[in-house]
Amino acid sequence: MAKPNIYIGLMSGTSMDSVDAVAIDFQNGHIQMLGNHSHPIPDKLKQDILALCQPGLDNVDLYGHTDRALGDLFSAATLALMEKTNINTEQIIAIGSHGQTIRHQPPGTSHGFTLQIGDPNIIAIKTKCAVVADFRRADMALGGQGAPLVPAFHHHYFAEPSKHRIILNIGGIANITILKNNNCSGFDTGPGNLLLDSWCLKNTGQPFDDKGAWGDTGNLSRPLVDKLKLHPFFKLKPPKSTGRETFNASWLEQQLTGHTLLAKDIQASLIAFSAETISEAIARIGEPVDDILVCGGGAFNTSLITALKKNITLCGQPKVSSTIALGIDPKWVEACAFAWLAKRRIELKPANIPSVTGASRATVLGALYHF
Repeated sequence: MAKPNIYIGLMSGTSMDSVDAVAIDFQNGHIQMLGNHSHPIPDKLKQDILALCQPGLDNVDLYGHTDRALGDLFSAATLALMEKTNINTEQIIAIGSHGQTIRHQPPGTSHGFTLQIGDPNIIAIKTKCAVVADFRRADMALGGQGAPLVPAFHHHYFAEPSKHRIILNIGGIANITILKNNNCSGFDTGPGNLLLDSWCLKNTGQPFDDKGAWGDTGNLSRPLVDKLKLHPFFKLKPPKSTGRETFNASWLEQQLTGHTLLAKDIQASLIAFSAETISEAIARIGEPVDDILVCGGGAFNTSLITALKKNITLCGQPKVSSTIALGIDPKWVEACAFAWLAKRRIELKPANIPSVTGASRATVLGALYHF
């Protein structure tokens, strides 16, 4: 019997709805999910993260305390997963921790940088497992965007030589992976859930619009949607990436100037904004595709997916389905990707795709922390 090849993947994305943890056995090149766990992020910690995400005068003390608190949280998520799955430390080769992004500035007029926190030293000590973290900065050192990184995982496990396939990840920011003829490209398309979640929290007190039900009660404002789509990011050519620094609640408030709309109508407009910018990015590929498979939290927003399907159809593209058709629940794809990225680091194999990020060459990603 083959020896277990177990890695744990930890993911906390732009939406900050939870820490997702998965245990994966990569025996014989296949993915076997041994278990998964969603760990809540305490409200106070979430507020501290949001404060660090705001460009401007930063608080170094807040950074240090939050970095440690997130290290503790990621450790707790890992230990809860290990208890749930009856996996012990001796069985785990490494934990891949994405960390929590608090700043992402793609290269442009100045050098790019990206910053993820959640001290991996604490995770290693508390779990007694090797930890791989800091996945993005090696790509940026080579002139890349440092994002998106999940296309490499999509390419490895979801590509089929006979299919022209798109994997659409809708997190806080949405990104697409384009798989064709054994080639892989991809880029961030713009907001996914980020603005939807922040507007919902502000107006309903709920952290997200469950299945898009609240947005469904509103009527979209075409002038507002068109105004939002004027942001220069959408005219940039790939490789490109973005984040909360560009699309955030403050930016949205600025765009609302001159518009007198009900809160629910703004939510409906934000659904249309995400759906249209995603579908238009896919349409600009300029070629028909065989299938479009969605993952990420946005896959569970019924209103967003309905709007997306409508726009995709108008663009002449095929029906939208979920990565469940390829064997992985859409909720866990990103966490699985960081388990795989940890595996690549342990094996000293390149994990970035220069055609996606714009890096000058492929390289090994991540730093290794021992307990």
